[in-house]
Amino acid sequence: MGLLPSGEWRAAEAIAQIGFVNPFLPERVELERQALGRRYIESGSLIRSRPGQQWERLFVNVPALFERAEILAAQIGQLMKEGHPATRDERLVYEDLALYVLYSRYLNDFDRLLSAPSSRGGWSGQVDFWNEFLANFEQLLQAPGLELPSHHDPKIVFAGFFQIQRAFTNIFERIIGGSMPAARLRASVWESVFTRDMRRYIRSLHRTMADVPTLIVGPSGSGKELVARAIGLSCAIPFDPATRRFVASEVETYVPLNLSALAPTLIESELFGHVKGAFTTAHKDRQGWLERCGEFGAVFLDEIGELDAAIQVKLLRVIETRRFQRVGSTEPLPFKGKIIAATNRDLSAEMHAGRFRHDLYYRLCADQVVTPSLAEQLADRPEDLPELVRFIASEVLVKREEASNGPDFGTDGELSREVEQLTAEVVTWIERELGRDYGWPGNFRELGQCVRNVMIRGSYHPATTSRKRSGLGPVDELLQQIREVELTADELLGRYYALAYDRSDGNHAAAGRRLGVDWRVVKRQLDQAFLERIRGQTQDGR
Repeated sequence: MGLLPSGEWRAAEAIAQIGFVNPFLPERVELERQALGRRYIESGSLIRSRPGQQWERLFVNVPALFERAEILAAQIGQLMKEGHPATRDERLVYEDLALYVLYSRYLNDFDRLLSAPSSRGGWSGQVDFWNEFLANFEQLLQAPGLELPSHHDPKIVFAGFFQIQRAFTNIFERIIGGSMPAARLRASVWESVFTRDMRRYIRSLHRTMADVPTLIVGPSGSGKELVARAIGLSCAIPFDPATRRFVASEVETYVPLNLSALAPTLIESELFGHVKGAFTTAHKDRQGWLERCGEFGAVFLDEIGELDAAIQVKLLRVIETRRFQRVGSTEPLPFKGKIIAATNRDLSAEMHAGRFRHDLYYRLCADQVVTPSLAEQLADRPEDLPELVRFIASEVLVKREEASNGPDFGTDGELSREVEQLTAEVVTWIERELGRDYGWPGNFRELGQCVRNVMIRGSYHPATTSRKRSGLGPVDELLQQIREVELTADELLGRYYALAYDRSDGNHAAAGRRLGVDWRVVKRQLDQAFLERIRGQTQDGR
């Protein structure tokens, strides 16, 4: 006979496993059901993140799980201390159960630490509950008679618990929606932080995960930057017991860089930094973003498909050797952070066309996250539209409140009513004017602009690129859009650059000469989708 009756032992095993599964997958729900039996409260098979919803309302079984875990851990631990024989597997179950108990005891403390105002040091300040945590750790995992096999280090466990809390909060608050595509995206981002095997991550990978780049792909406006922030702000950061502080703060952990917004001549200096005299305007040494992000940070390179070939080579060397040089210097510097890249371009097509290096792509794609379009999410779960609009409306109004530098906007209740009112106005307008089946070609970015347009003007006029004109080829359609003044300046230029590039035999330099602009401007700003439509028409002989 084991340490506990079979039913109680199965409950202990289930709770022990909960701490190591992806919280955004149905597996966690099944384990909760096994652990609680008749006390389990049905709550669905997936976490459906909604704006402003607290995690406690999603994990309705957590209080009962915490209570059950405390009782089972106390029973098993007491038996082992009294000398009852236990196999290695039984000791491992107790060890995992004890870790779950320890985490549950300090969940609210870690949450309070995470939400501390940055103006008062945030979580970069001194942690006031470390000593109490250490005493509980020793009681649960190091007491005489337990003889546990893993020999966990308390400072690594402490840092790991806080990383779990940061990762869950970052993913839950940034990736909104109850659809299956949104749920899969949250689960995928969790794996980008911890991999699919949390035990392996705890044993060794928490030290080396920064060496693995993450590539985020998906249509423009589908939330790639939100995914990057969730991953970049969830990297492992060690805890120093001597100072009772984490060794890096939140402001040092994530550095976003939009490559398409920078001239090619500036990208290299921004990434790698430069030394005094490296070029005409280099009047002093300057750190680049690779240097500034620090050992425990992440650099996000948005629009990686825009990189010039020469800089692609240098970035490949950074990934391969973890070293780089400032512009104008021969001194190698170490890069210890993580690289996160994103693109809405088809990198397979870019490689085939010779614009993106194969070796760089295969270095970047070891970990790949795909962001679904807004249309995919709403097709799976149309009722998500009000929730998504509410999330955007809340962001818009909260920013307005913060900009007022005071409580003049009103109370939290008044703000909530304002959010609900704006949400209702926008949803009503969308359903009346666009319909629930509107395709949202601009994805979440377009939905955001729709919310702002309806808030300010009472209406929203989608770009006509989303409407089909039967019988018209891309160039004829462009001419009609020009006649009707239906395009923004950026849309018009993008299509014109694409047309000039196609008429110049696919040569950026020739197109630039033809238009009187730098060839890199043509490359950076041409409308890739319009170019593909032109080429498709040519191949079809129309």
